[in-house]
Order: sequence, then structure tokens, then C-alpha cells
Amino acid sequence: MAKRFRHGNFAVMLHEAPAIEKLSVDTIRALSMDGVQAANSGHPGTPMALAPLAYTLFTRIMRHSPRHPGWPARDRFVLSAGHASMLLYSTLHLCGYDITLDDLKNFRQLGSPTAGHPEFGHAPGVETTTGPLGQGVSHATGMALGERILAERFNTNGHHPISHGTFVIASDGDIQEGIASESASLAGHLGLGRLIVFYDQNHITIEGEAELSMSEDVAARYGAYGWHVNDLGEHFDLGALERATRDAMQEDRQPSLIIVRTHIAEGAPNAVDTAGAHGAPLGDEEIALAKQAYGFPSLEPFHVPDEVREHMAEVAARGETLHAEWLEMMDAYRADEPELAAELDRLIAGELPAGWADGMPSFEAGGSIATRKASHGAIQWAAAGVPELVGGSADLGPSNLTTIDTAGSIARGEYGGRNIHFGIREHAMGAIVNGLTLSGLRGYGGTFLIFSDYMKPSIRLAALMGVPSIFVFTHDSIGLGEDGPTHQPIEQLWSLRATPNVHVVRPADANETALAWKYAIERADGPTCMALSRQNLPVIDPADVPADAIERGAYVLRDTDGEPDVILIGTGSEVAICVEAADALAADGISARVVSAPCLESFAKQDDAYRDSVLPPAVRARVAVEAGSTIGWYRWVGDGGRVVGMHSFGASAPAGALFEHFGVTAANVAEQARAVAAIPEGQAS
Repeated sequence: MAKRFRHGNFAVMLHEAPAIEKLSVDTIRALSMDGVQAANSGHPGTPMALAPLAYTLFTRIMRHSPRHPGWPARDRFVLSAGHASMLLYSTLHLCGYDITLDDLKNFRQLGSPTAGHPEFGHAPGVETTTGPLGQGVSHATGMALGERILAERFNTNGHHPISHGTFVIASDGDIQEGIASESASLAGHLGLGRLIVFYDQNHITIEGEAELSMSEDVAARYGAYGWHVNDLGEHFDLGALERATRDAMQEDRQPSLIIVRTHIAEGAPNAVDTAGAHGAPLGDEEIALAKQAYGFPSLEPFHVPDEVREHMAEVAARGETLHAEWLEMMDAYRADEPELAAELDRLIAGELPAGWADGMPSFEAGGSIATRKASHGAIQWAAAGVPELVGGSADLGPSNLTTIDTAGSIARGEYGGRNIHFGIREHAMGAIVNGLTLSGLRGYGGTFLIFSDYMKPSIRLAALMGVPSIFVFTHDSIGLGEDGPTHQPIEQLWSLRATPNVHVVRPADANETALAWKYAIERADGPTCMALSRQNLPVIDPADVPADAIERGAYVLRDTDGEPDVILIGTGSEVAICVEAADALAADGISARVVSAPCLESFAKQDDAYRDSVLPPAVRARVAVEAGSTIGWYRWVGDGGRVVGMHSFGASAPAGALFEHFGVTAANVAEQARAVAAIPEGQAS
């Protein structure tokens, strides 16, 4: 007998599986095997094992509309076990998403939307890029938190425009990864009840049985995190999967882990439960045997039975109905709550509020302020103009100065605040920030620059997806002082700059810092990383800082009459050192241009005319100054230039002593400038 449940605003039915559903499940399996075989590359075993779960979620559980893949009210599905991508592509194709049979045949081929691991923006229905294990679970945590924050803001007693769930398939490898543990701990602490993770416990890793490296009680571990846990074992059918999922959906104040014991390469007589079936094609003979075991009607590759096409067409039709119902509800919402509806429409459109940047902070010359402190002021300004800006720090709020002072903290059952306490979980913080941004908010997270290493995979995925997450890194050099070399970043700036589509902004003063926040919020196609000082820096006259300083990437801060003898290029705290060195050189009759270069990625994108106006090709005498690794600077100083920076780790001492010890001083910069300009000390050119 059918049983009714309510999911958000829509009624759904609980029902058992007829034969057509088994055939549909087997079609997902067959397409997945065939796609991997055609590519001669990929992971067939997990899609074969998980086809019943994918079918259940996409046909019985989730609200989604294949013809409207960006529908804001859709449930989110994240394949954290991204190596099983053919499972997702096959299911999306059958459901009616714009993924063709030819796309399945071109799995893992150049230009195909069906990449080896799901990539955000390449294929409809892919909510986030996955593949590096643990990332999908953690991005999903951010999405689920984003849903709760948005629901708190926009749902009313009469209308619930935000009420979607986040469903995840995770593997043994996901569960083993540290980032997944970090995010699971925070998800349990915050009570993210609309997050449901299916743990595919197939006991297989690339090296063999999972017990080679894993023996803990996962159910007990997640229970200790505060999750609702349901272990289905290995004896389950579609009805059991649906019932377990519906039960989890009733747990509104706990995330849920549903454990399913599957058998990799289910149905393949010689490959089932083997490590070999994890990451290699099965071969034509084994595929034929598996299809025969399923009772599949054809051995031809990429065969989809007509009755499966007809049955799965119901998914798209139901999606059209759900989408139309939501549009009707939104019309009523706009009539009853016009201000809330207008704000939600703006978020859905991805637009910033009109005039949001009015009143940007400006700092008078003559004083000094750490750029981390200037950033705190800029956050207050930005938060006032951009209500969707939410974020926090990895337990370093008082040091990073990342708190929104006028907003409360997010806690279990209390999602109306804007300050997130991520705890000492840098890696999860990076992924959760990405998930928040994917949900329609503007997420940011802060820590020391040295700990960007802990976050690098999440930053890299933000760059790969073109997601405009904001990462605030303070204590950006040996200038942090006594904490010593374990906390003093050396190679981190260039590691981040070397990552395509990451923009690193290292402002020279408070005014550049305010512009950095404006730039980060307005950037729409990738992440921005800010590198901010612990120590106070002289404030530059705001009249000398162009409004497009970050967009241009570099500008002439101090110039000379006529062509300079030497160009000094600095970022961050070292710009002030360049200015001091220029004064020393001027006393000797040597003309020095000072260039502030807060964002080298932006500068590299400028046309030749602008770059040449800042760094004239005729002036080959150049010195770049940055208290970090020098490796990337030679592009900008050329063969005739020099770089003053770090060639070793730092040390534990007061900041001033460290700058002196390592030669990051105005005196040394002036000496290097004389050398490259071939002008002896005390002798003018």
C-alpha cells in the first residue's frame, strides 16, 4: 500500500519496486559498464553496485527537474565518490537531463561534458566538482549549511521557498579522508538535518580489502559526531532504501548517515568484490556475462530499452510539475512578502545590491595600521552592503579579525547569524566556504597564511569550478615574528599564485585592503585569496591609490621626472620598504620608480600597453621585494633584475630583527638597486 510523505512543499509517495524499476537499474549498470569500456578507462564496479541507490534517489526521493537543472528549489545531489561518475552520467541521461547517448559514448574524451570525474559547469546536474575524496562530502556540508541560513532568512509561516535537501554518496575512501571527518564533526555540531550521506561500504580500495587500512566502527564514530545513523547492511531493496531515506528526512536536527553494504561490480561473475573492478574496464566478455546475469535484453553497447525510456520520462514530467508548482508558490510569495521575494530573486540572479559599495572606507595618510585590522573594517562595510556575505575563521577570529560585529553566531538550530565558528578545521573550512558560495551566499574563511597549505585542495577546486569564494589569510610573512618558522609563510604566496584562476591580493596598506574586499566581492569567476599583515604598515595617501588598483594589479605609486634609473616593485608590507629605499637612492641622485603590485594575476591580464606603462621595457634595472619565496618574480624583473626575498625558512625573533637578519630592508634594497643600475654608492647616474 502506498504511503504519503511530505518533502518541503510537495507530497511524495512511498511505493515498492515493479519489474520496470529493476530493468531501469540494470540499464544504469549497463550504460556505466559500456561507457568505461568505450573509454578504456574509468571505474565500472562502483556504478554497478550503486545503481539501485542512484535510481531510488532520482526517481523516488529527490525534487529535481531535468529540463530546469538550475531550479533553485531542487534537491542537491553530490557524488563525493566522484570516480563513479558514469553512475551519475547514466542516471542523468535516463532522467532526461541534457546529456546525450553520444556524451556517454564519449566518456572521458576531450571536450565531452562527461569528464572522468564530475566537473561543475560541464554537465547539467553536477552540483560541485568531485574526485579528490572527502571534498564532495565537505562541499555538501557547506551547501546544507547554506540552505539552513537561507531558509532562516526567507521562509515565513506561510511560505517555504527554501527547503531543499542535500544528498551525498560517499565511499570508503571519502570516510577515511581527514577533511570528511572535519566536516562531519561540524555538521553534527550544527545539527544540519537536511544533509543525508549514503556510505557505500563495499570494503574495497585500490590496494585490496579496505580492512588493510581501516577497522574502526564508522557508525559509532558518526554517532559520536551527533549524526543519525542507520546501517542497512547488505540485504536491502529499493523499498528499504526509500524507507531509510524517508526516515532520515524526518531527522530535522541531525545529519544522517545511511550505511549500505554493497558489492563492487555487482552481477559480474569474475569481478564482483575484487579490487580490479574498482578502476579498470571489465572487458567485453565480463560485461556480456554481467548483462546475462541481470537478464538484460541486449548485449549491444549503450542499449536503452524502449520501456525504460518511457518509464524514466516520468521523472522529467514530474519535474515539470514540481517546477510549475514552485513558480506558482513564488508568485504567491511575491504577493505576500514582496521585500523578501525581491531579495531572494536578486540572490537567485547572482546580482549584488544596487549601491552596495557606497561609503567604502578610506584611510588618511600619516598613520599606520595592520592590513588585517583594515580588513576588519572593510568586512563591516561589505557586510552592511552585501547581506549574503557570511563567514568566519578556523578558531583565529581574534587574530584574523574576520568577525562581522553586528551579526550573531551560527549555532545548532540558530542559523540567523552570519559568523561561522569553523573550529580548527582549515581544510573543511575551505570546502564549506565553497559549498556556501555554491548555495548562493558569499562565503569567506580566515586563517594564517601558513595554514593555506591545509586548505589548498579546496582552494584549487574553487579555482577549477570558477567559484568566487573568499579566503582571508593573515600573518602573511616573517613579520609575524616570534611564533617562528613553523608559522612564517615562505613558499605559500607563490604556491597560491601558481594555481590557475586563483587571484592573490597582498595589499600594501589599509586603502588597498578596502579595494581588495571590493574586488573579491565583485569577482564572479574564481576565488580571491587575501594576504594580510600582522604588523602595522604606513597608510598611503588615498589620492595615490587608484580606484582600479586591484583590477589593474599593479600601478606606479611613486614616479620620477623622466625615465627612472631603476624600478622597485613591492607587495604588501614591502611596498613601504621600497618607498624608503627610493628615498635613500634619491639622496644619491638615483631616480627610482616605486610600483605597488597587489595582484600579479590581474597585472598579467592587462594589455601590453598598460604593463609597459608601469614597467617600461627600456628600464631593465629592476628590483622586486617580497618577504617570501622569490621563485616567481623573475618574470617581472627580467634577466637584468634582482629579487630581495627569502631563500630559507624564517626564525623565531621580533619582526624587526627578522627583516634585518634576512636582508629585507631598505638598505639592502637600495644596494641591490645600485647594483642592477650599475651605479656605485654615492655616485649619481
